[in-house]
Amino acid sequence: MDDLEQRSYTTGKLGRLTVVGLGLIGGSFAKGMRESGLCGEVIGYDADPVARNLAVPLGVVDGVAADLEGAVEGADVILLAVPILAMEKVLAQLAQMSLGQAVITDVGSTKGAVVDAVVKAFGAVPANFVPGHPIAGSERSGVEAANAELFQRHKVILTPLEGTDPVALEQVSGLWQVLGADVEHMALADHDEVLAATSHLPHLLAFSLVDTLASRSENLEIFRYAAGGFRDFTRIAASDPTMWRDIFLANQDAVLRSLDAFTRDLARVRTAIEEGDATALLGVFTRAKSAREHFSNILARRAYVEPMQTQSVNFIASPGGCVQGTIRVPGDKSISHRSIMLGSLAEGVTHVEGFLEGEDSLATLQAFRDMGVVIEGPDHGRVTINGVGLQGLQAPPGPLYVGNSGTSMRLLSGLLAGQQFDTILTGDISLSNRPMGRVAKPLREMGARIETGEDGRPPLHIQGDSRLVGMDYSMPMASAQVKSCLLLAGLYASGRTSVTEPAPTRDHTERMLKGFGYPIAVDGATVTIEPGHKLTACKIDVPADISSAAFFMVAASIAEGSNLLLEHVGINPTRIGVINILREMGGDITLENEREVGGEPVADIRIRSAALKGIDIPVDQVPLAIDEFPVLFIAAACAEGRTILRGAEELRVKESDRIQVMADGLQTLGIKAEPTHDGIIIDGGQMQGGSVASHGDHRIAMSFSVASLRAQHDIQITDCANVATSFPGFVELASSVGIKVRLEEGA
Repeated sequence: MDDLEQRSYTTGKLGRLTVVGLGLIGGSFAKGMRESGLCGEVIGYDADPVARNLAVPLGVVDGVAADLEGAVEGADVILLAVPILAMEKVLAQLAQMSLGQAVITDVGSTKGAVVDAVVKAFGAVPANFVPGHPIAGSERSGVEAANAELFQRHKVILTPLEGTDPVALEQVSGLWQVLGADVEHMALADHDEVLAATSHLPHLLAFSLVDTLASRSENLEIFRYAAGGFRDFTRIAASDPTMWRDIFLANQDAVLRSLDAFTRDLARVRTAIEEGDATALLGVFTRAKSAREHFSNILARRAYVEPMQTQSVNFIASPGGCVQGTIRVPGDKSISHRSIMLGSLAEGVTHVEGFLEGEDSLATLQAFRDMGVVIEGPDHGRVTINGVGLQGLQAPPGPLYVGNSGTSMRLLSGLLAGQQFDTILTGDISLSNRPMGRVAKPLREMGARIETGEDGRPPLHIQGDSRLVGMDYSMPMASAQVKSCLLLAGLYASGRTSVTEPAPTRDHTERMLKGFGYPIAVDGATVTIEPGHKLTACKIDVPADISSAAFFMVAASIAEGSNLLLEHVGINPTRIGVINILREMGGDITLENEREVGGEPVADIRIRSAALKGIDIPVDQVPLAIDEFPVLFIAAACAEGRTILRGAEELRVKESDRIQVMADGLQTLGIKAEPTHDGIIIDGGQMQGGSVASHGDHRIAMSFSVASLRAQHDIQITDCANVATSFPGFVELASSVGIKVRLEEGA
């Protein structure tokens, strides 16, 4: 092994693969690799002669060896798939053999115990040893259960050490990927802790529950009338008892920590039942239900769960058609966020109608559940929030994950800066690349203790028990999120906090604070808040989101013969830049049935097709339409003449660099679009077709879907999974009014 670095490993043809241990996992790996044709031969070894005799007839391996030394002779890769407590013996034997340059890896579910065994056998961890663990299984066990497709769309976690050879690591990753697995890397200690909670503890509970019920005198009746839930939960108790005995003993410390935490929480549930505490029980059940949905849905789209199914979500938008009908787009995301935040901090029960059930809003909802707030729903837009008061939040059990939601992270950072407990705010890959310095800096000036990642990016580490002091802050750049962040921090600061903005931004936070009975002063461009008051629960009716409505406003404006009515849209004066700009371009937009609902102005908006003209977009309208500019760029591309945008540098730090990404896409479609440092210059013209990249930005994806109405050929839009973050059901609603957009087949 001294000249390991001289060998080049690839995922090309292997000479010999040796699998030691032909049970479910080892047998499935061997069978899958054999069927892939990647290996010259797959050799198996198992201490059980029955397994050895069955492996070849079952097509699991090409051949079996009578002993371990014969099995590993001449092997390029050796996979160890033996029980944890048998690993030490096998490794001790291997350490005495001449293994050449073979890469060694394993499938043990407790990596600390495996690495300890490797060190004991070899004296140190060889550079060509790659610890691994596939997250896959079956009720069946043994070589008879070997399944070549067992690992498809399942995770395999590799836990490389500091001295692990990167070429060997690449080799092992490639083998698992050939079997359809999603390979991730994780620190060894983190792996054992996570698996103790998510795999080992559930198995322990299932075994224990079935054992308890089987020991009761009425056990026959219990099992006879057991429903599907019992069968689903206890299915894992049919797993191999010997294997799980070894796992629990090998990962003893981490399992006991998880078991202790569960035991404490279970005791609280018992107390709630004994005392008839319905609110406490509802809190546990709603948090559990929402957490499962949160991780199954939101994280699935972030490629944390079954990424093989979600990595490629593309749209195909076809040309032609007009936009007709009457629709209501989903609820306003900004108001949905704030309804959860302020409802949680209020005293009493807040009822919300029209809540946006998109990923971003749900991330905020989940964060407050994690901090002990009992929230019922959402159910068809209805949410009931049992407020805990300004001082009632509890420390979350771990980091607060807010997915792709910049609003959640920025507003929560202000609120959490005033709590008595420490918190960590994390997000997905996209959010983790977005700057948070513009909220961290003023919060630090108020006395908050906040640490950010590199270049002021997430995660945010917020220390509790900070003594916040109110201040007068003049924002260098107009931003409703920064303003709202500081106002929420001001709820917990000593003295008054005032924020002065250089240009008007959305004022949903100010309006909603007043709606909850909290006094707030607005004097021109300055908003002032003082501590010492309380929020009182109320009823909130969330209007339709004008940012979502904007896609349909532009669609109806550019498609000849269109006549569309958008119902119950919020027309907050700080949000109507898109209407003002489209009208300036010659758009035919009228407001009908104007009224006020819950402190927010709403109206039905009618849009008819019109011949648009290019304009210099008024600088004072930029903050009022900052989220709508991607689709306004489509309007500019369809207009006669030149459109110029200035003063919109904030667009470069959204979910993507929206100026550059939109310019790139428009150029692909044949439109002259010149990005500038703070805006863009677009010359209207005839759009062609082609493939444009959304860079995971939902507004980019939806904007180019609208562009198809005036394109000459299909537009393929890649990386569209994040559309669900702000507009669930967009494709279906767009199709219902005549926009020809669909999911790409096979995506």
